[in-house]
Amino acid sequence: MEKDGLYIYCIISSAQDRNFGPNGIGSRSEVLTIGYNDLCMVVSRHPLTKFVVSRDNLIAHEKVIETVMKEFDGVLPVRFGTIASSADEIRNLLDRRSREFKTLLRDMDHKIELGVKGLWKDMKTIYQELTRENKGILQAKEEILGTRGKKNMGAKIEVGKLVEDALARKKEKEQEEIAETLSRIAFDYKLNKTVGGEMFMNAAFLVDKGREKEFDNIMEELTDQYKSRTTFLYAGPLPVFNFVNVAIYPEEWEK
Repeated sequence: MEKDGLYIYCIISSAQDRNFGPNGIGSRSEVLTIGYNDLCMVVSRHPLTKFVVSRDNLIAHEKVIETVMKEFDGVLPVRFGTIASSADEIRNLLDRRSREFKTLLRDMDHKIELGVKGLWKDMKTIYQELTRENKGILQAKEEILGTRGKKNMGAKIEVGKLVEDALARKKEKEQEEIAETLSRIAFDYKLNKTVGGEMFMNAAFLVDKGREKEFDNIMEELTDQYKSRTTFLYAGPLPVFNFVNVAIYPEEWEK
């Protein structure tokens, strides 16, 4: 018979046991708390066999944490795919790392994560700007027009490299300008990797819940200011994954 373990979603401060409903990963088992003193891990039953890394499971993991966030101001996300074999293992870990978890909970109290992505609407315009702003690109293009054969191919490769480097610098510059505006009301922010040529910004901001509306207002102003050039994708409130993602390694359960 397959033995069940306890899949862990997050850590909260609570002296009472809680039930967050049947929305756990996999079989959608009950999401409950297992506590030690005034710390709790939010868990659901899950087989101890190898965990399946899938988009559905990742979404379910995040949804549970978002449900907990509706009731608790301080929530520490635990790394996706973490499973304990028993409630005793969880209580022992909460005991050993209680100071660390309490400090993190205090730091993240009443805070949320807001995500902002920026995408250029017209890449043709962006490439035209790159050519005007970088004399080396223009010179290399002129060289292509005046050469043939292998030299022509070499010039095209050189243009490609120059454009790629210039595009990366342009992304960095515009991302920093917008992030600086938004960071004025944030405790912290992180710039993440962008995907594709159009996306120049992929940022996460750590914001006090009391200033969420203020952040919304600045986003509206930026959207209006850059409406002819940029599309913004704005998401939140989100779990603070970019700022806290508690890792529990297998050897820790064995202590």
